[in-house]
Amino acid sequence: MKNKLLLLTLRGFGLLPLAVGRAVGRTIGRLIYVLGIGPVRVARINLRLCYPEMSESQREALCKGRMLEFGQAFVETPRVWSKSSTWLQNKIVGVEGMALFEAAVADPRGTLLVVPHQGNWEVVGLWVSKQTAMTSLYEPPKMPALDRWIKSSREQSGATLVPTDVRGVAALIKALKRGETSGILPDQVPTESGGIMAPFMGIPARTMTLATNLVQRAHCQVLLCAAIREPGGWRLHFLPASEAVFSDQQEVAVAALNTDVERLVALAPEQYQWEYKRFRAQPDGRQYYAKST
Repeated sequence: MKNKLLLLTLRGFGLLPLAVGRAVGRTIGRLIYVLGIGPVRVARINLRLCYPEMSESQREALCKGRMLEFGQAFVETPRVWSKSSTWLQNKIVGVEGMALFEAAVADPRGTLLVVPHQGNWEVVGLWVSKQTAMTSLYEPPKMPALDRWIKSSREQSGATLVPTDVRGVAALIKALKRGETSGILPDQVPTESGGIMAPFMGIPARTMTLATNLVQRAHCQVLLCAAIREPGGWRLHFLPASEAVFSDQQEVAVAALNTDVERLVALAPEQYQWEYKRFRAQPDGRQYYAKST
């Protein structure tokens, strides 16, 4: 029953014009902030860790801004899934670093596109896959109807979806070696075997080694991208990866990738996923998110 209600709600959001949906999302975000529930608590902890130089009032303003963006992302994404590729193309208000992207696509080497949870990452994948062949890892949600909806949206744009397992990783490598584009989300906490500790915003964070392993095995290029929310749509930002990302020393490469992600975060800090428990795995066993009793 709960899943059906959620799906019905998301379908309803998908019917709302973008501006109306964002207004509804901001209202939801304000309510989340006022109630001070889970996302607010986690965001406050993360912001305190990552921005110690800010005053308490500055961090609180950023937390409130994040909740407004969080609400907008929640409501606008079903609209993105529901509309055509042409609609999405018309909602891209600009592309920063377009020359970088075009040069990467023209290069015979493949391109690894690193897309953090910044702005609306669904928009990045759907837009890029209309420009060039793109293969991405995909882990289906537990709701079959939602799975079909998301897959339909991504595949109608031309994306190839592969599972988040060894077969999927092999498919990414093959795509890169064919000179195509593969996309990954780099800022989720991996399993212990799938990552190493590296600083992110000055805090130790278990970080996936998948991206740097792909670079070493496929000898590909690397670009970072985010779709930043603006009035009327989104602005895409492409940034080049730093040289250290290509290092054959894994610790160096992974740390460099985190630093590059920080550069994207700085474009619009309120649009980053601060409500995610990014630092839940700590080398000293510290529990940043434990509730006080």
